[in-house]
Order: sequence, then structure tokens, then C-alpha cells
Amino acid sequence: MKIDRIETFLVPPRWLFCRVETDEGIVGWGEPVVEGRAEVVRSAVEVLAEYLLGQDPLRIEQHWQVLTKGGFYRGGPVLSSAVAGLDQALWDIAGQAYGAPVHALLGGPVRDRVRVYSWIGGDEPGEIAEAAAAQAAAGLTGVKMNASGRLAAIPTPAEIDAIVRRVAAAREVLGDDRDIALDFHGRAGAAAVRRILPELAPLRPFFVEEPVLPDQPHHLHDIVTCSPVPVATGERLYGRAEFLAPLQAGVAVVQPDLSHAGGISEVRRIAALAETYGAVLAPHCPLGPIALAASLQVAFATPNFLIQEQSIGIHYHQGSELLDYLVDPEPLRFTDGHIARFDTPGLGITVDEAAVRAAARTPHAWRNPIWHHDDGSFAEW
Repeated sequence: MKIDRIETFLVPPRWLFCRVETDEGIVGWGEPVVEGRAEVVRSAVEVLAEYLLGQDPLRIEQHWQVLTKGGFYRGGPVLSSAVAGLDQALWDIAGQAYGAPVHALLGGPVRDRVRVYSWIGGDEPGEIAEAAAAQAAAGLTGVKMNASGRLAAIPTPAEIDAIVRRVAAAREVLGDDRDIALDFHGRAGAAAVRRILPELAPLRPFFVEEPVLPDQPHHLHDIVTCSPVPVATGERLYGRAEFLAPLQAGVAVVQPDLSHAGGISEVRRIAALAETYGAVLAPHCPLGPIALAASLQVAFATPNFLIQEQSIGIHYHQGSELLDYLVDPEPLRFTDGHIARFDTPGLGITVDEAAVRAAARTPHAWRNPIWHHDDGSFAEW
């Protein structure tokens, strides 16, 4: 069996899909994307496809090594995301060729269902409460929310109180039987986080995500040491080596993204590394159906898995929903806050190719917002 054709599709709301076809008619799908830079990743996929065409798709590890190390200049989100999507597609092909779900090829399942959570928005406590209530009504047992909008380097007491009020509003609605994760998105500096986390501790957040920017891992040890709340990070880290310093600093939760951090192959290795430090895996995934399916395959087979992010029904899916690109959306539907294990060969989903091709006729050009502080200086989004 040989790889015969590789195509990419820019589809709304902000995703990039890739389709890998073999000469035996087996087709694998992947999701190689950097949100806001999808066109750049598309170009990287086209360059990497030069090597893959004509190759045996079942030599997944060999191809991963060549794609990540075959260039003198390595790493970074664009290359790693391009490799990630192609890696997902190759695992999809392998599962179909062997007649087994990917989780079986990874050593077999260790759980029957995967706990999932969703993001809730809103800048005001009333909006947070309403969104949290909606997710609870949908059956979710965990949510994640932004800690704040723009945040000063040293927050005022009023800014800190606003963060606490927003989390308190969610806790009041959700009660003590559901979890609230809090995402700082790198907007707060180390000094700010050290001041804020003790104030949040009585509300018992599930974890605090990305308390400092990913290029400041030297602060993580101090934050972990002073934090009464578990610390998570990893959505903007792209390989095992980048996770080593956060794990040595004592982070409790690692959050690699299956569409950014080298795909199924590398995230499995990141999870194993985390396990040696007693940390758990909670993959980042505010993306489309292929990325979610790949994440779930890893979750089914990973002992130190905690919870899976998913974006079904999230606010920025205006005009295009994650499930719209599937022939049968049932495998990705959740009940009682969980997605049940599915055993269909490959990634376990059937992409609606006609819907993808139709959507790609009007490709998106999504860009993340650019924020500024009141004085005109750049602010982290």
C-alpha cells in the first residue's frame, strides 16, 4: 500500500483538514492547524507531502521521525501542527488497514468512557452563571472559563475581586459536584498569579491553566509551590522536550494539543513522560471533529488521562458546527458528561467528504483578536 494523494481543506469556522488517500482506496483524515495561521500550516503540509507521496502509510513512526527531524531547522507550532495532522491521518489509515480502532493499536483501552468538559464565556458574573447552567443542563460535569479579560501586570484589588466574583458565580450554579477549571491564557504575570490564586482557593478550582506564558517556565516552580490550586499548562508546547521543565517544576496537568504537538504519536509519549512525574493528561482541543476523535483515541488508551476538552456548540462556531462535518455524529455525543468508547476502525469517525469539499469552496481566514491596554500597549489575548 502506498500514499497516492494528499489534499487540504480550509473549512469554517477556523479549521484545516487533510485527506490522505492510498492506492488501495483507504482514506485517512487529520486536522493540521494553528488557529489564526491555518494557511501557513497548509503550506507546510504541502511541503511535507513531497516526502510522503509514494510511501507506505503504515510506517508511521519512521515517517514521524523523518517529518520532524528531516529538516535542519526543526520544531515550532507550524511544522509540529503540520506533522500532527498527517500523523492523525496515518493512524486513521492504519486502523482501517488492520481493522481496529486506533486505541487498540496503542495497546488497548484502559477505560470505557472519557470525561469531557466545555468552555464557557461571558465577562460578567450573570453571563457566566447562565452559561454554566446551560452546560450543566446539557449533562456536563466540568466547565472551563477564562479568569479575566485584559489584565494589568500588577492587578488592582478591583481586578482581583472581579475574577473571584466570576468564579464564585459559576460555583454557585454548579455546586460542589461539578468542576470549574480556570484559564489565565498567559494574561497574568507571575506576580499577579501569586496574588490571585490564594484568593481563588476557597472556590476550589479544578485547575488553573497557563498561569504564565509558555516562554516563562522558570516561574512555574514558584507558582506551583505557592499555589493551593493544581497548575496546568501545555497547549502552546509542541514536544516532549518542552514539557520537561514544567513537569520538573511540579505542574499537575499537562495539556498538549493533538493537532499541535506532533499528533497521536508524540502526545502518547508526552503522556508517558508526565506519568513518570505523577502528572495527568488533559488534552487541549477547542478544534474540529478529527482533532477530537484523535484525542479520544489517546484518552481511551492512556492510564494517566484526566479529562478531555471539546468544543461542541461553542460560541465561535457560528455558521459551522463541529458535528456538521460527520456522516454520523453519534460517536462524539456525550451522555452524563462522558463520551463512550467506540470501536470503529481507525479514528472511529466517518468524515462527510461532500460537506468538507462544499465548505472549502468558501475558505475561512480566521484571525485571533488583537488586544491593547488602555495606554495603547499590546495586551495578551
